[in-house]
Amino acid sequence: MTEDILISVEIADRIYKVRVKREEEDVFRKAVEAVKLNIKDYAKMYAYKDKQDLLAMVLLQYVTSYIKIKEENIFSDKQLVAKLEEIDSILCKEE
Repeated sequence: MTEDILISVEIADRIYKVRVKREEEDVFRKAVEAVKLNIKDYAKMYAYKDKQDLLAMVLLQYVTSYIKIKEENIFSDKQLVAKLEEIDSILCKEE
């Protein structure tokens, strides 16, 4: 059974206590560091009122990337299915 642990992380000058699975802690902490780096990069490039503005931009960047990857995977899956159907029809003709 997976054990959940409580960790504290800081994002945009706020501390969050988050419950994560022990085996996912490393990935979670890497994600937090990636968000912090992106916030820092946006802070250098854009004017902002507070870090929540930067956090919103980082969120938008990640969601946009996620959607693009998801759509590419759906397209790839459709291409794979089409190729498999083509192979299947060739094999069925040979029988």
